Parts: sequence; structure tokens; C-alpha cells
Amino acid sequence: MGGGNNKKRKHAQYAHDGPNGDSNIGVGATLAHLRDEARPDQRHAEHKSDSEEWTTVGRGGKKQKKKNYPSLGYSELHKLHTSVNINHLQTLVLYCLADATSPQFVSVRHHGMVRKAVVLLAPGLEKGMFDGSVQLDEPGKLPVKSPEAPNGTNEFKESREGLGEPVANELESNAYNIKPPPKSPDDYLPTPLSPDKLPVPLKSLADIFSHLWPVKAPGDDRSGRVHSPIHAMLNSALPKTQEEKKDDQQIKGPKPAREGKNWENKRTPITAFVSSAEELEENDYTVHPASFTTASGKERGLQRRTKDKQTADDGWLDTVVDKLEDGTARDQDIEKGSITDGRSVVAMDCEMCRVEGEMALTRISLVEWDGSVLLDELVKPDKPIIDYLTPYSGITAAKLENVTTSLKDIQDRLLKEITPKHILLGHSLNADLMALKLTHPFVIDTSILYPHPRGPPMKSSLKWLAQKYLGRQIQKGHGTQGHDSIEDARACLDLVKMKCERGPQWGTSEAIVESIFKRLKRTPRAGSSNDASNEGKTGAIVDQGAPERNFGSMASYCIGCADDAGVVGGVKRAVLGDEDGSYVPGGGVDFTWGRLQELAAFRGWWNDNRRHDSSHAPQDSTSASTDSDSPSSTLAEAVTQTVNNIKAVRDVLPPCTLLVVYSGTGDPREMARLHERQRTFKREYAVKKWDELSVKWTDDEEQALKTACRKAREGLGFVTIT
Repeated sequence: MGGGNNKKRKHAQYAHDGPNGDSNIGVGATLAHLRDEARPDQRHAEHKSDSEEWTTVGRGGKKQKKKNYPSLGYSELHKLHTSVNINHLQTLVLYCLADATSPQFVSVRHHGMVRKAVVLLAPGLEKGMFDGSVQLDEPGKLPVKSPEAPNGTNEFKESREGLGEPVANELESNAYNIKPPPKSPDDYLPTPLSPDKLPVPLKSLADIFSHLWPVKAPGDDRSGRVHSPIHAMLNSALPKTQEEKKDDQQIKGPKPAREGKNWENKRTPITAFVSSAEELEENDYTVHPASFTTASGKERGLQRRTKDKQTADDGWLDTVVDKLEDGTARDQDIEKGSITDGRSVVAMDCEMCRVEGEMALTRISLVEWDGSVLLDELVKPDKPIIDYLTPYSGITAAKLENVTTSLKDIQDRLLKEITPKHILLGHSLNADLMALKLTHPFVIDTSILYPHPRGPPMKSSLKWLAQKYLGRQIQKGHGTQGHDSIEDARACLDLVKMKCERGPQWGTSEAIVESIFKRLKRTPRAGSSNDASNEGKTGAIVDQGAPERNFGSMASYCIGCADDAGVVGGVKRAVLGDEDGSYVPGGGVDFTWGRLQELAAFRGWWNDNRRHDSSHAPQDSTSASTDSDSPSSTLAEAVTQTVNNIKAVRDVLPPCTLLVVYSGTGDPREMARLHERQRTFKREYAVKKWDELSVKWTDDEEQALKTACRKAREGLGFVTIT
């Protein structure tokens, strides 16, 4: 791809990416077209020049006349000096289907002729697979876990073993502030996909896409965090009015939540917001055995609890719930119109103090659905208190002087009070349940229910949520006052009530972003008027499990699947529609988002509960039997299967469909390992002396985390129009 620096050249050479990688477009191509200098594409003889109607070869070899056929391209003259963002891919989709401005990284000819768009998230694919730095003949790998180092040793240097020399060297160089060698400007150009230069498992991609684009995931290198690539794709920014901009300048703290012009309250029963086992595990909860729906899941949960010393032998108790169905209320017990769905709801908040080796419970408050106080008790820890944490807990030695209530007393009472019909509410309730050494399968956490505007893993504070959504100032205590656990519990309760009254989308960053599905619904379909009778363009989300619980809540259709084969079938169903129109109407939807997870699961890119405990996921009737029925034994086989799934999706797409495939992130395993080490250090540092810590966190590890975060944000993407 030469010639990018020749500024005297009249016209740049153009790379193309249309159907099968053809089309001469871009800024230079447009100028050439205006000057009647457009030349026929040399790579595909079936296309005529831009000044004529394009002839495309349809399936089966039948030629079809296509006037103003849409296509993609870019100019080598305009080099990319930074990676494409996921938001740029979203802009491409919305430019073709809705009202977004033209994307900057690629040009789109006749974008109004794009009829549909399909976006696939395929985590597990890496740029290193295409340049040879990631070998495809290796078995699946779990996250690297270095052995515990003896006190006083530098575990960071010992953990080099198992990372591979290139990664380890880069981490160590960064730790000592040694700058890596500068990258070539061409590193950020889209890389041409040549079948002759690709490993065998990836060759099929060159038949679909002409180039590989570097796509950077959202995140914060300073804190070592990668933000959700799903959030970045499925939520779009809302333009602010002049009045809102003025308000932002005048208001200090969080801006009060507002209802949009098209907002409609959607009364929702509280049971819709109970966290799943997957959500609980991802948010550091100790999971109740009843939350697992398979024997393997229960065994895995028990092993984890044994390892973390969270069993009955360690003083932990589980509420008396044998199975999840025990919590379901009978129809005759559900009052008509009630949002509690026949369940008993209790908001909980605890205060803790620091004792030797851990945080200990010193106060517990329970508030019922009507706001009355069910329980408010001070608790005397079994171990001597090292730090009362009075500015936060409000606990002092004088308050606990005559207290005789123990943790065991509280546990015994809670086992009597909390039944299978109870739902526990709280903010970051995992910390409270950890102090109580208690598990319960029915939990609603307001830190999960009201996601941070920038997406996970970030979380909003209860004080911020109360101010924004309730207009209430809490946690104003100073000195010996500390927090009021009853006040905090009532704030959680009111936040959940508001969510039930307003609907699932309330509190999901509606003030600054909106669902891409909602934005498409405002866009009239071709040939229709934008009136009340026009529902606008439709969207579907296809994913394993129950996609309607999260990002799919605003989609017109949600298709849950059990595996990647089901996702392929679900995408086909969404794009083409059901033959009988039983769910997806004939003709399908305008926008489809799906996720292929098996490659990332094979590589150990996340916790394995998503794969082993998915038997509850609804089976998609359109699932085709593929090679994924037999587990892959090597990375090459897993990559081959994922590529075959992408190809299978491409083969069912009708003409004039935009296809976007993105990996979301790069390899996050080293970043996850360092985050786990950092959490362990912070937890121990709060209650132990430096020489008693099992792990240390120094500037070496801090710099290594930043490097690992940068690498984890390096994803890739592909774009084409069928």
C-alpha cells in the first residue's frame, strides 16, 4: 500500500471494500467521477464503471441489474494514525440506516440503498492471528495465574513464566518506563486480507472482507479498565439542546434525570430485575446453590466457595431455598396490578468496622416495602476492632460498649425472617452479604440496576444515584455521624420502586445516550411517511441466554440461543423473518446484532459459567447442526468454527446488507489477572500489615496493568456490503 506520502500525485490509489471487496470510492474517487475520470475496477470484471449501471453477479450465477448499488471504500491518501473506535462502526450503521453523519474512516457510496445491517460481536479473534504473532495450533488456555509468592518477593517478575517472552518483556519494559519502539504509520492502515498470507483457519474471511481494521475498545488506560464493547455499539449519544448545555454549566453534581419527549412509563414487576447467577458472579457475589440450574454449576460453585473459605465450616449460611421455583408466588397470592408480584421485599444496608484480617459487621438495618423498619441492630464483632471507620460507619467504641448481639445471633434471625418469597435489595449488596456470611438467590443490586453511564465495570455511588434520580441528599454525616444505614436502605428501596414504575430503561443513561434500537424506531422505513402509524425501522438482538434482560430490552425482537450455531440460525431468522410470521414477520428486521461466544470461552477470556450453566437458555428452532456440537481441541479448530459461523451468516444475507464484524477487545486475561491481584491486595491491605500480605502491589504492577489494559483494548473489525 505504497504512495501514501507522495503529495505530488494527482490521484491516490484506492483500496476497495464493496461486494466481494470491490468498488472505487472515497474522496479521491468522487473527484475522479466528477471529472469523468472514473476507471473500471480491475479486480472484478462483472462491475462496470461508475458512470454506468453496475452489473452484479447474484447467487447461482444469475446476473442482475443494480442501479446505484451501495458500496464501501477508503483512500490510502488519508492514512489512519489512530485506531477506529467502536463508535465509528456504530456511526457507519446509523449512517446507512438512520440519521447519523458520514463516517470518517470509510466512504459509503449510495448509502441510502442499504436495506439492512447485521453486526456480529466475535470476541476471541485477535490481530495477532493475522500477522502470525498468535499461534493457532495451541490448545485452549485459561487465564494465567501465578503461584502465591513468599512474603517479600516480587511476584510480578515471577509471573513472567507462562506469559510468553514477548508479552513478558513488554510488560517488564513498561514497568521500568522503557518506551516500546515506535510503530510504523502503516500499522494503523486497514490491512489487506490476502488468502495466500493468512493461516488456513482464517482464509475464508478474505472471501468476505477485503481489509482488517484496527478497532479500539472503550476504556481508561490510567485506571486499567476496559469498558463494555456491547454498550459502545448498542447505545448512541443524544445531541444536547442549548438549554441542556446551559443547565450543565449551572448545575453542580449529577444532572437531575429527565423524561425524554418520547418517554413512556412501562410498569414492570420487581421480579424482572432480580439478578441472574451470571450477573451475581460477575459482580463478586457468593452465589446461593439454588441459583445454579445444573449439577455441574452447583459443583463449580461449591469448589469456588471451598477455595475462598465461604462454606458452612467457615461460618457461612445459605437461606432455606431448595430451588428457584420456590420463590414464585401462586397466581391467587398476587394482587392485581401489584408490582411486587406476590413477593416480600426487604432493603438491607450494613455498616462494618475493621478487625484483624477482615471487615466485620457492626450494624444491620432492614426496611420493608412500605418503608417501615424491620430490623436495626448493633453487632459486637468476635474479634477486637482495629479501626471503627467512624466517618463512614458512624460506629464508636461507646456505641458498642454494652452490645452483646453477635454475628451468629443475626444469622439465626435472618434465616427465620428471610424465606424463598423474599427479595433482598441493596447497593453493592455483595459487601453486606460478605460481612453477614450469608447467601440468598433473589437479589436486586441498585449498582447493577442503574448502570454507570460509561458502562461496566464502573459503578455509580448510592449518593450520586439518590441525588440524580430521587433529588435527595444522603450520606451527609460528618465526624462521628457517618452514614445512616436506614437512610441508605430507604434510598435503595425508592430507587427500585421508581424503576418498577418507570420501566427497565429508566436509569440506563437515557439522559446522555439512547438505545440504537430506539433510535432506529424513530427512522421511517423507505416509502413510508413518518407519522403515528409508522413504527419505524425494527431491530433484533440474538445472543445466548436471555438477551431481553439487558441491552435487548428496547429491541423489537429478542432471540435467545444455547450456542453459536443457534446464534447463526437466530440471525438468519431475524434478517429473513419466520416463514409463518410466528414471531419475526416476513421480510425480517432492519438491524440485527448477534454475538458468537464460543471462541472467547474456549480461550478462557471470561468466567466459564456462561458456557457450563446455559442449559436454561431457550433453544432456537432454527439452529443448524454444525461442527460446534463436538468441542474443539485446538485454537485452530475453534477459530475455524467461528469463521465458518461468520461465513454462514454472510451466506444468508440478502443483497444491499451491511455486515460488520468486530472482536470487541483484545486478550483481556493478563489485565484480569492483575485486577484480581489488585483486589486481593486492597482487601488485605485494609486489615493487615504490609509484611503479612500474601500479594504486593507496587509501581511495577501498576505500570504492568496499564500495559495490559492497552493491549486488551486492541480489537479488530471487518466491514462489507453484500
